[in-house]
Amino acid sequence: MKGTIRLNMPGKPPMIAHRGMSGLEKENTASAFVAAGQRTHFGIETDVHRTADGHFIVIHDDNTARVAGDEMIVEKTSYETLRAVRLLDTDGKKGRRDLIMPSLREYIDICKKYEKTAVLELKNHFAPEDIDRIIDIIRQEEYLEQVIFISFDLPNMICIRERLPEQRAQFLIKEPTDWLMDTLVKYRLDLDICYKYLTAEYVRQLHENGVKVNVWTVDTPEDAQRMIDCGVDFITSNILE
Repeated sequence: MKGTIRLNMPGKPPMIAHRGMSGLEKENTASAFVAAGQRTHFGIETDVHRTADGHFIVIHDDNTARVAGDEMIVEKTSYETLRAVRLLDTDGKKGRRDLIMPSLREYIDICKKYEKTAVLELKNHFAPEDIDRIIDIIRQEEYLEQVIFISFDLPNMICIRERLPEQRAQFLIKEPTDWLMDTLVKYRLDLDICYKYLTAEYVRQLHENGVKVNVWTVDTPEDAQRMIDCGVDFITSNILE
């Protein structure tokens, strides 16, 4: 994928750049976040991990092999060591000095500069005290109101809801389950779901229960149009804007 595709469709919902503008720049880097910031996106999505020494760093995977070549387990490696790693560019080569793993604060600062909503995925399970520290970092940047927390880990989402009763929060899941609707309603969570498993009827039911719907990861205009027709509230994409 190169460049971006601007959608000119009636009813297009707010668009979220998946791991930054990852169809153009290396995912989850400052370059990808700036590229998204300079475009029409509503939000910029990223993933945060806790390092072995208790810092917060931005990367999707549990280890660095796919994005850096060198394999290190993120949560068993120090922040300083991870920050020294040069990431592979989109062509698979190393060389760019700017391609490193950002800190949580750097990501928030870029979202703030470009006035984009920060869609922050809490990767894996976080201890409540670490969630408190993440919240404190964002509060220090005076940007908490512009953050949507997301996670596949339900306890993470419950912890966010307990600490921030009015915070926007979306539970991540691949496909609907028989317990999903009741859980979303109970904890007042919105939904972030794989678009392939979504129907207009299910979106209608979610909306009737006060649940907003975000879909991942939609990368063709045809799939985007189907999601628009379903009535989703947000679309997350690597390449569409």
